[in-house]
Amino acid sequence: MTTPATDTGHPVITAWSAVSPYGIGRDAYAAGLRERRGTVTGLGPEHGDTPDAVGCVVPSFGVREVLGKKGTRSMDRVTGLAVTAVGALLDDAERNRAVGTGEGAAFTLGTTTGSAQSMMDFTRDSLTGEQPFFVDPARFPNTVMNCAAGQSAIWYQLKGPNATIAGGRTAGLHALNYARRLLGSGRARTVLCGAAEEFSQARAWLEHHCGDGADATAPPLGEGCAMLLVEPPAPEDAGQPVLAEILAVELGIVLDGADPYPALVSCLRTALRRAGVEPADVAAVARSGAPGREGGAETEAVQEVLGAAAPADLTPAPLIGDTGAAAAAFQAAALLAHAADRPDRAAGRIGVITSVDRTGSVGCALLRLR
Repeated sequence: MTTPATDTGHPVITAWSAVSPYGIGRDAYAAGLRERRGTVTGLGPEHGDTPDAVGCVVPSFGVREVLGKKGTRSMDRVTGLAVTAVGALLDDAERNRAVGTGEGAAFTLGTTTGSAQSMMDFTRDSLTGEQPFFVDPARFPNTVMNCAAGQSAIWYQLKGPNATIAGGRTAGLHALNYARRLLGSGRARTVLCGAAEEFSQARAWLEHHCGDGADATAPPLGEGCAMLLVEPPAPEDAGQPVLAEILAVELGIVLDGADPYPALVSCLRTALRRAGVEPADVAAVARSGAPGREGGAETEAVQEVLGAAAPADLTPAPLIGDTGAAAAAFQAAALLAHAADRPDRAAGRIGVITSVDRTGSVGCALLRLR
């Protein structure tokens, strides 16, 4: 259910889509969450040799099979996931393409490093080839962090500002905050905002050796891309569907390996105060579900600030895996799917996204669900 915009001044989310381990499109993602269906699967040889040979991957996803052969010969997986998610959002409704493309359409994408697999493959080719320069130049753009965002803009004629923001699990929150700034400064008419992460052999081994992969509490690695269409509120536009208002985004940094608990508590309390809402107004929380100490601190911070409200726990990580940089975007999508499924419990109330990352980044966002 959607409702017309109200003149609050807060940016609004008017559409969303996802490419997830449940499949392509928001309907597949919403149905999977509704059914609480796990997605862990054994991996085939196409995913390479990984530490535990399991993961939460987008089923039967091949870039050329999904997007066609034209322009995809050298496209890597994370770029394909992002381009597919943007296309699914734009194709979902005629209005989405009308307002989400063209001169005033900006694009913000959260990432960790782009594609670790592409970087390692290109570097390996330069080291093992007969000459260092005997590499496929068409694959060089994949080694650049902003390749997925650039390709998405080219495919769909997104001619406004284009930004890629690295932030690990909090990357989706950074992208959402950047989208708010673009709209607030008048630099964009609309913003396609999201985050993407691929499953790959390189990422699996990097995570394993960084520590999270060896943590018994860590979910298997997942992948995908979730996208939101963010606009200024337009009460005069009766055709603008409002799924949620973005009331606040708060971000923080933890230095020198300190406990992230105090920083996240501060972010949550600041966001509530700035949004003018009380913990009792919160209907649902979607945590990043980080493993280890960070995840424990995140759970304790949510309990400290919001525990008395007993919000529904919509954390998607136990179902779709550790989606890395895409986590916060999938958390936002989980809140929007819940609001559509249970308007009796969510309409007019607050959904909270929280995130922590081992690099020291923490953050939260407050959405008023419609």
